[in-house]
Amino acid sequence: MAVAEKMFCFQCEQTMKGIACTKAGVCGKTAPTANLQDDLIGALIGLSKVVPEGDTDSELARLVLDGLFTTLTNVNFDDPAIQALLDKVKAQAQNVEIYDMDKVWHNENEDIRSLKALILLGLKGMAAYAHQAAVLKYVDTTVNNFFFKALRLIGDDNASQDDLLATTMETGKVNFIAMELLDRANTEVYGNPVPVEVPLTIEPGPFIVISGHDLYDLKCLLEQTKGKGINVYTHGEMLPAHGYPELKAYPQLKGNFGTAWQNQQKEFKDMPAPVLFTTNCIMPVRKSYADRVYTTSVVGYPEMQHIGADKDFSPLIEQALELGGYDEPQEMTGINGGHTVTTGFGHDFVLKNADKVIEAVKSGDLKQIILVGGCDGARVGRNYYTQFVKESPENTLILTVACGKYRFNDLQLGSINGLPRMMDMGQCNDSYSAIKVALALADAFDCDVNDLPLSLVLSWYEQKAVSVLLTLLSLGIKNIHLGPTLPAFISPNILDFLKENFELTPITTAKEDLARILTPQM
Repeated sequence: MAVAEKMFCFQCEQTMKGIACTKAGVCGKTAPTANLQDDLIGALIGLSKVVPEGDTDSELARLVLDGLFTTLTNVNFDDPAIQALLDKVKAQAQNVEIYDMDKVWHNENEDIRSLKALILLGLKGMAAYAHQAAVLKYVDTTVNNFFFKALRLIGDDNASQDDLLATTMETGKVNFIAMELLDRANTEVYGNPVPVEVPLTIEPGPFIVISGHDLYDLKCLLEQTKGKGINVYTHGEMLPAHGYPELKAYPQLKGNFGTAWQNQQKEFKDMPAPVLFTTNCIMPVRKSYADRVYTTSVVGYPEMQHIGADKDFSPLIEQALELGGYDEPQEMTGINGGHTVTTGFGHDFVLKNADKVIEAVKSGDLKQIILVGGCDGARVGRNYYTQFVKESPENTLILTVACGKYRFNDLQLGSINGLPRMMDMGQCNDSYSAIKVALALADAFDCDVNDLPLSLVLSWYEQKAVSVLLTLLSLGIKNIHLGPTLPAFISPNILDFLKENFELTPITTAKEDLARILTPQM
């Protein structure tokens, strides 16, 4: 009898028993796939050791971005595709030695393991942002060079805890540069987002659903569907695309399909249309809709049709026309029964209206700004975020980023001083917008950002959330409430360090945390 292959993965919030997945990933990743991804990371570490420091050309940097991004949770489950990428890394230098990742995952010093994991998972999240910027020809040598520097340190068996801690904070600082780069790329190419109400109703006729984060893929799809009688609907983290002027100008971009990304297996079941996955978000594909799933970029799933770098979406267009869509309008709703959601409140809009926020704070109409952001997931306990927003008093302003908003983004919370009480700032990378607004408000009030009437309540699921958290910490932002559970890869000593130095706090209950946040100000 064959012995089942073992694996080790604790990079996401849903990891088995809050410790690690050792037989198969809760995400659907098999042990062979997990081990192949570890080999890919090990090869990238090996590559970083043979490339001269500072000599990282664009081709090598893009290879690192592709490799790291491929290993994020819910990105690539296709072993041949991962193997092909691994072979490309090996081909870059004849003497690339694959670093044994067990030296990281099972390091006898749990604090060293914790810090190396934080750096590596932060790099994975940063790679996603830098990758999307690179697609639009926006690159930054500081960001690219840092990937190699950090990978070399991860592969240094004699790295000190002090060096690792310093690099952990540096990962956050460089990720801020990467997020700013992507923000600049998106806004210069597609315009500054503007607030928009997005319908959840699906109109009759042929349509395509596009999921993920990559706005370039959406742009290509919109160009190719012009005049063909095919509507396009966003899904998951693609929702904020509706706020960009260059994208919302396409009349066939109609609305948003479904609710949170983790509900796709149920919501795609009887959908008479194809769906395109552009980044991380894909779950194990069910037979009920497997014939309608397409992947592109670094996304991969066994037996699914992959659209290459030419971005020829003809197969989706032909299938959409063949399937024909719904015969009658489908009145879909959000999780709380709402028929529309809003988005597009980026830093450009908020800062242009900062006087209203400042006036509301000074008048006492606005007591607290609360960022409720981060990833969604299936684990029990995430209803906390819905309860938190529902129970927040009328004199609080709720900012949102990332897909955790699907728990509550169809709620109607009213307004303060002419501004909606809930404003969605966009995707997870648009945490940059929230940070930029916070820093600008601190300047306006002539105070430290930690002295603002601002609190952060974050949910995490995968590695992009890790990179955003490291960015917040690197900027010295304190008093962050994190949940629904704490990362399995953070050791007790490192957790104590974060609690003592940054007041990082695990969430408790919505009622208790709201009382703790609001009492000092009210």
